[in-house]
Amino acid sequence: MNKHMLAEPVPFIDIGAQRRRLGKSIDEAVSRVLTHCQFINGPEVTQLEAALAAFSGAKHVVACASGTDALLMVLMAKGVGRGDAVLCPSFTFCATGEVVALLGATPVFVDVDEATFNIDPVSLRNGIAVAKKQGLKPRAVIPVDLFGQPADHDAIGAIAEAEGMFVLDDAAQAFGASYKGRRLGRSGLATATSFFPAKPLGCFGDGGAIFTDDARLAETLRSVRVHGQGSDKYDNVRIGLTARLDTMQAAILIEKLKIFEDEIAARDQVAERYAQGLGNVVSVPRVASDRTSVWAQYTIRLPKGSDREGFAAALKAQGIPTAIYYPKSIHQQTAYRDFPIADGGLPVSESLSREVISLPMHAYLDTPMQERIIKAVRDAFGA
Repeated sequence: MNKHMLAEPVPFIDIGAQRRRLGKSIDEAVSRVLTHCQFINGPEVTQLEAALAAFSGAKHVVACASGTDALLMVLMAKGVGRGDAVLCPSFTFCATGEVVALLGATPVFVDVDEATFNIDPVSLRNGIAVAKKQGLKPRAVIPVDLFGQPADHDAIGAIAEAEGMFVLDDAAQAFGASYKGRRLGRSGLATATSFFPAKPLGCFGDGGAIFTDDARLAETLRSVRVHGQGSDKYDNVRIGLTARLDTMQAAILIEKLKIFEDEIAARDQVAERYAQGLGNVVSVPRVASDRTSVWAQYTIRLPKGSDREGFAAALKAQGIPTAIYYPKSIHQQTAYRDFPIADGGLPVSESLSREVISLPMHAYLDTPMQERIIKAVRDAFGA
């Protein structure tokens, strides 16, 4: 029998190890909320917003119920709607395009860069041209900082500025990463992130936040977050949502944020070991020299013509889980097939959807366990 058959299964993301490290601090944080009973808009929400502002350098932070709500709230605050086009990369989770469609605006899908998997500025320009041809007004672009690495924000910002569009950075997978020496949270008009449990900084449920240096936008977002209320909760001044972050999740995130920098450093070490062990067998992620990644996922690209299902099965037989982000790019999914795409098509997104697979990645992946994973990948390719 293969000796690895007896080895313990590898967790894809080990939330339990982090939980053990934090120990009583999480229990005590939750207990404080259970004692004061302010489950909505309790003091921890404001404390978390201040801590996130200090961490990111953004002037204003508005915590909310999910990463999807974070995106949606910004578009609502800016009055995006029918006749407007919002440019989105196709190789990402559907929420990026979903929030645009929910408001009656038109998502226009563009391709991504072969090396970074992030939005391709050339395809972005092509997408803007398509939007105009269809009589739509290009209002915004939502670059996604995919798998933990920031997009090319300077190039995207320059295109957006020339077109009179605003930039809403989707940093759902990349909060904590840096672009040109600055942490994410200050690119464009606003940055949205997610605290879904699997994210590098995750809570124990759903949660999200918006970062901005624009005081007026922050004020509008706080209104949108609670049904569009004005100075009186029974005089609502705009259409809004119920999109608050609950106090319990805020209390948990305050504790997790304290160890976040240390965890980012550990993730970097894990990524470095993968790159050294696998770089000559598969295509490993490449981080641009002016950026850092938080490695939300460690996504490799298999050689063309590889049997991805067979590869996943070979690893699974050794107790090693894998995941595919994303087997279909957004423009290939049933609900989004009829929306416009950039001229020239989206060939990179489509080939990535066929060829990528993600390996276990978390801050608690020790060297022996990672060596097992690396060996299994190499064995699968006879390396």
